Amino acid sequence: MRDFAPPLFTSGSLPDAVRDRGFVVLPADWTAHAAGSSRSDLVALGASWDDMPADPYLKDGGHYRRRRHAAFVVDGPECRQMPRRPHFQSAEYNALHGGMERWFDPIRPELASSPSFTHLLTSLASVCSAVAGARAWFVEAHQFRIDTHEGIGRPTPEGAHRDGVDFVAIALVSRVAIKGGETRVFEADAPRGLRFTITEPWSLLFLDDARVIHESTPIQPDASPVVAASDDSRGHRDTLVVTFRRDGFQER
Repeated sequence: MRDFAPPLFTSGSLPDAVRDRGFVVLPADWTAHAAGSSRSDLVALGASWDDMPADPYLKDGGHYRRRRHAAFVVDGPECRQMPRRPHFQSAEYNALHGGMERWFDPIRPELASSPSFTHLLTSLASVCSAVAGARAWFVEAHQFRIDTHEGIGRPTPEGAHRDGVDFVAIALVSRVAIKGGETRVFEADAPRGLRFTITEPWSLLFLDDARVIHESTPIQPDASPVVAASDDSRGHRDTLVVTFRRDGFQER
C-alpha cells in the first residue's frame, strides 16, 4: 500500500490554519521548539514508553495496547498536575469504551514533571487559546504503545471518532518494525477527508475536535528481510495524545 506524505504546516498563521482546515500537521522541529528542547531531547523522552502496563479495558479481546494517563490544568504559563483521576468518555464519543470510568496507571513523575513535557503542554494550550480564546484548559495526557505481537494492533479500535473535547494533539513518538498506521481525518459534517502516514518521530497532528473526526488504521509487523533480521521484529507504534477541554474534565 502506498503511504501518502502528511501535509506539513511550515509557514503562516497557525491559529488561522486550524480555523481554516480544522487540523494541522506540525513537523518535529515545531514540536521541539514548543517543548523548549532539541529533537534529540524529545527522542530521549521516548524511553518512558518502554515501561508501561497493559490496557485492561480493551473490549475487543485484544492485548495489543499499553497505556499511562495523567491530568493537568494549564492556565497561561502555569501547568499544574491534578490528582489521579479516571479517564471518562460518553458512549456518544466512544461507542466501544464509552460510559465507564477507566483508571489507568499514572504517567511516571520523571516524564510528567520534565520541563520539556510541561513546556509542550503549555505551548499547545497557547495554540488552543489563540484559536478559541484565552482560558484555563483541562488537559489529559495519554501515553500509548500499540504492538503487533498478536499479528495486528489497533490504534483506534473504536473507529473514526471525536474525543468529546475542544482540541486534540497526537504526537508520533516512534514507529518500529511496522507497516500501516495510516492517519485519516474527515470533516465532521461533510464527506471530505485526507489520509496520510506520519513517520517522523515527534511530528504532531493538532485537531479541532468539534470540526473533524479522526482514526488510525491497524498496524502489522513489517516482514521485510531487513526488519526480520533485527532484534525487534514484533513492532510497535508509540504516541502521545493530549486533549484540551474548556470548563472541566469529562465526567460521568
